Amino acid sequence: MRIVVKVGTTTLAHSTGNLNIRRVEELCKVLSDLKNAGNDIILVSSGAIGMGVGKLSLAEKPEDIPGKQAAAAVGQCELMYVYDKLFSEFNHVVAQILITGDDVQNRVRYENFSNTIHRLLDMHTLPIINENDTISVEEIQIGDNDTLGAIVAKTVGADLLIILTDTDGLYTADPRTDPDAALIREVTEITPELMSLGGGSGTKQGTGGMSTKLKAAEIAVGAGVETVILNGTRPEAIYDVAEGRDYIGTRFLVN
Repeated sequence: MRIVVKVGTTTLAHSTGNLNIRRVEELCKVLSDLKNAGNDIILVSSGAIGMGVGKLSLAEKPEDIPGKQAAAAVGQCELMYVYDKLFSEFNHVVAQILITGDDVQNRVRYENFSNTIHRLLDMHTLPIINENDTISVEEIQIGDNDTLGAIVAKTVGADLLIILTDTDGLYTADPRTDPDAALIREVTEITPELMSLGGGSGTKQGTGGMSTKLKAAEIAVGAGVETVILNGTRPEAIYDVAEGRDYIGTRFLVN
């Protein structure tokens, strides 16, 4: 299988902004094992700004664009250092790709991106993709890595897109405020009513929310890529999704 896994800042980091070492180590172990089993793995990873905030010992994420870009520049180095170190322990070579909205909207740039990622897969590397937050501004940004994950899944012709988040999946209401909220285990059609269940960003660290995950699922499913929203606090649950076992999450089926 060709699997794209998107991981967000809330999965990678503690509420302090510092790296959740145990969880990231487990994530890299699971993805390495799936790659050892013969799967193509592409990781779409947020976290550059958040890790930059932690590395710089800032009290909170900067509000101004230059501040966010500076934090991303520091954090991206740290993020790739951690991934390179952990995946190397399992004998896998990682490759970094940083893109902006312009790279997927411009035909020539998009072809270059597509050619590069396919060649990296041919070379048996594990591509790690993030938006280039250091130079992105509103006019050229993709905006969130849920959308980026869907674009990547479409580009590589993935069999599966797994979006890791801090909840078990899509609920009928916000489970943080409504005790009667029920998990939606399977979605066969993405309707306007379903899209209305999405909300804003759930944390200060993240840039997305359930709304961006629903939009990502819509893009991916439209391209023939089955999509799963899964709780990232247990990376080993990725095994269950990839190997067809029962799991707690929301699956968006391709018609």
